[in-house]
Amino acid sequence: MSSRISGFYKKSISERLAIVKEFANLTDENMELIAHGKIEISLVDRMIENAIGVMSIPLGIATNFLINGKDILVPMSTEETSVIAAASNAARMARIKGGFTCTNTGSTMIGQIQAVNIPDPYGAKMRIMEAREEIIDIANQQDPILVKFGGGCNDVRVRVIDSTISPMVITEILVDCGDAAGMNAVNSMNEALAPLVEKLSGGEVRLRIISNLADKRLVRVRAVFDKDTIGGESVVESIIAACAFAEADPYRCSTHNKGIMNGIDAVIVATGNDWRAIEAGAHSYAATKEPGRYSSLTTWEKDQDGDLVGTIEVPMAVGLVGGVTKVHPIAQKNIKILGVKRATELGEIAAAVGLAQNFAALRALATVGIQKGHMSLHARNIAIQVGAKGTEIEKIAEQMIIEKKVREDRARELLAELKG
Repeated sequence: MSSRISGFYKKSISERLAIVKEFANLTDENMELIAHGKIEISLVDRMIENAIGVMSIPLGIATNFLINGKDILVPMSTEETSVIAAASNAARMARIKGGFTCTNTGSTMIGQIQAVNIPDPYGAKMRIMEAREEIIDIANQQDPILVKFGGGCNDVRVRVIDSTISPMVITEILVDCGDAAGMNAVNSMNEALAPLVEKLSGGEVRLRIISNLADKRLVRVRAVFDKDTIGGESVVESIIAACAFAEADPYRCSTHNKGIMNGIDAVIVATGNDWRAIEAGAHSYAATKEPGRYSSLTTWEKDQDGDLVGTIEVPMAVGLVGGVTKVHPIAQKNIKILGVKRATELGEIAAAVGLAQNFAALRALATVGIQKGHMSLHARNIAIQVGAKGTEIEKIAEQMIIEKKVREDRARELLAELKG
């Protein structure tokens, strides 16, 4: 089936569920689970401490995505209005020029072991590097299953860094985590290596922790948007100018990158991955990829035909095995809808959604303004907030939009009028 589904948003929930069921070859039981978001409280109690229940986040489907030549329906879990619609619309436009093309640098994560109070930090660095093979061997003994499937620790690097207390020697292990996010595996290796690093450095080992700046685990995505489809040459120029604004000003860049993460985070949450780690990695990468400034995760430029070319480069420390992804029943079904077999595929899809989201936001800013897309759903939310039900919701929302007064006080007045 194609992910190009015209008018998906106009269909009823039952019709949407039926389409997703056929697309992903899911069962009636699967769809019942997705539709009602059921998760046993006993499972919740094992997932977190002090559990008392579940707080649901809306789950939707972004349509139209063509990624590396494959049609994808993308589950997205978010509470923010317009995000899924914007991503779907952007993906529809990207299809005309072939959709999204993705590559990745693999699944390597970095573990850090901090040593302090070292009399000869540069000598310690060399002693640790001389024990490289021993370090790799000890690390890989901690996770033979990972090694069996082609992953594991494959390199060591050591840095001497200045700090406010004294020079520190930071031993870093590079670990191919395969289809796992890798947090537990890398931290276990760090713990096992701490005594050896302490002995070799002649100092004291303090922190042993993975780094969320996963710059060895990058995903790169490119898409071309036909200039006539997106509104002409002026829109192309406006989007390029908007990106230049983000590159030049950190206040704008913060919001620019937040819009990208609106899309990425929704995919990460839907698949049970650690969206806080992804956020940390993305923003720290944006702050370090070009020394001295916080920069955009995307670029926008014009090709020789005058079409708009967008790219994104972002760390993607996601996993398909272990953690909540393998425990949460709805996350498992969302993975099935995506049809991914490797963690790198999931990372590519999430990054493609981030690029689509960025395009949609910049195009809105360059044309009708960001509020127009948000306002319809926001008006409905305000109407519900004041107690409107059924047909009252749409009537109140439409009137507030006509009046350009989408406010709680006006919604209350309109509700009172409807009720006589």
